[in-house]
Parts: sequence; C-alpha cells; structure tokens
Amino acid sequence: MKRVLPVVAILAIVAVVLWHSGLPERLGLRASENGTLVLYGNVDIRTATLGFRVSGRIARLAVDEGDVVKQGDLLAELEPTPFNEAVNLAKATVAARQAALDKLIAGPRAAEIASARAVVAERQADAELAATSLKRAQQLRPRDTVSQATLDEAKAASDAANARADAAQSDLDLLLEGNRKEDIDAGRADLNAAKASLASAETDLADTRLLAPEGGVINSRVEEIGAVVSATEAVLVLSLTDPVYVRAYVSEPELGRVQPGLAVTITTDGGASYEGSIGYVSPVAEFTPKQVETPDLRTDLVYRFRVVVKSPGPDLRQGMPVTVRIHEDAAS
Repeated sequence: MKRVLPVVAILAIVAVVLWHSGLPERLGLRASENGTLVLYGNVDIRTATLGFRVSGRIARLAVDEGDVVKQGDLLAELEPTPFNEAVNLAKATVAARQAALDKLIAGPRAAEIASARAVVAERQADAELAATSLKRAQQLRPRDTVSQATLDEAKAASDAANARADAAQSDLDLLLEGNRKEDIDAGRADLNAAKASLASAETDLADTRLLAPEGGVINSRVEEIGAVVSATEAVLVLSLTDPVYVRAYVSEPELGRVQPGLAVTITTDGGASYEGSIGYVSPVAEFTPKQVETPDLRTDLVYRFRVVVKSPGPDLRQGMPVTVRIHEDAAS
C-alpha cells in the first residue's frame, strides 16, 4: 500500500504537467492562439424526411437529388382522382343537408296548409252527416222502425267520423305551428357534420401535394413515380440550408470560456471562413465523441456546444470538420 500512494501521486503530477504543456492541442481537442480559444467540430446540417399525410399512388415527382428548393415549392403529387371523388360526394351531402334544414326552417307551404284545411272540412262534414244519421236512428228506434243493430251501427259511424275530424284538425294545427326547435337543431347539426366531412375531404385533397416546408437541397429521393405509399412514409429527404450549425466539444477546464452569445469564426479546411455565435452549451458531460477520440482521451469528459452559422454557404456540408475560434471579448 505504501508503494501505491507515491505512484498515484507521480501519475497525477505527470498528468498536470502534460495538460499545461499543450497535450490537448496536439491531440486536436483544443488550441489557443493569442488568448483566442480554438476548438474543433463538425458541420451539423439538419434534415427533414418528407412524406404525404395521406396514402396513394405517386403521380409526379417534381425534384431530383441535388435540386435546390424554396419554401412552398411543389415537390411531389399523388394521383388526385379518388380524393376529388370524395370531395364531390361530401359536397353533395352538404347540399342535401342544407336543403333539409331549409325545409325545416321554412315550415309547411301554403298549398299544404290549404290541403289540410280541406281535409278538416271534409272530415267535419262526414261527422255532421253521421251525427244526423245517428239522431234519426235514435228517433225511430222507440217505434221499432229501425233495429237496435242499426242504431248501434249509426252510433259507431258517428264516433268514427268525429275521430277522423279531430285527427284532421290536429294535423292542421301542427302545420300551422311549424317544425319543432329540436328538429331544426338536429337538422343544423347534420349540416355541420356534413360540412366537417367536406373540410376533411378537401384537406386530404390538398395533402396530395407535397410542398417544401423550408428552403434546402433535396438530399435523397426515396420513392419513384407509380409507387403506392402509405401516410407518413418517406418519399424525399430535404437538407435544410438555414439554419446550419456546428457541433463542437469543450473540455471541463475550458468550459467557463464557452458561453452562449459569444461570437466565433468558423474556418473550413478549404479556407472558407464564416461568422457565427454560440447558441447552446450542454449542461450534461459526456465521453469524448469518436470523431475527436484518441486512446489517451477515451475516459475524458467533455461538454457539447452548438454554434449557429451566420449566412452559411453551399460549401458547408454535413459532417465537414471545421475549426472554431471563440472571441471571448465580443458577444453576437
């Protein structure tokens, strides 16, 4: 045990000496130029996997790999025929529901009321005739001029005629009162449901056109014309031209020198230079990523941070190694 402690102490001293002697610079994790912190990272261009929100057969692909597109540009289309048919059906349903509601609101026509009045008059006349026949039978029955059966038949006929007259009057009263509020509300609800179905059908039709959500470059053409694709299935992959980020890492001793808002200069191996600013510093430590990993650094912890590139150029490509110089005396 006594031998172990001196060895540990010696190793700790050697590590400190190596760190301050510039080992991290030689290993490529960071460097320093006249007080400017120099770090190394990679271009991080975000991509969007694009697909239709509805299923169908691809009828047109308007772009190919490498094409530059602007926001809103048409990229692809599905065969629209079934979606047009669904819209037409929904429109017809809306028209039918609208007509039914208009009929409920308008109530009965004048001709219908007149016809109901005529039926009431006819039924009342029948009831008066039956009442007269009953009265005559009641007068003749005591003298045995008519039988009891005849009297009973006359009474039944009179009662039936009165019932028919009352029913006709009730029908007329309902027509004059108009349709119930509940029936009109139900008709209006049916119309609103039909309109919602129409809006959904029109949305599906619009979704047969795939538009660019942002400006960028078509990175990959996954499907071809004639392919039947399901909803959300990948059709194209779009690389966004703005924003463009640089993903870099800083060791714990230098973490205090990397703050959001600091201005930076990004330089490619080809000599192109861009301005940017630090937009995010991760609060979580992680092991040194593979792109800057060496056997001596595999157990070291670093912090990831992101640089937002101002006015990025087309020569910045995904994964490209770049040099980041942090100007600690200026904020973006």
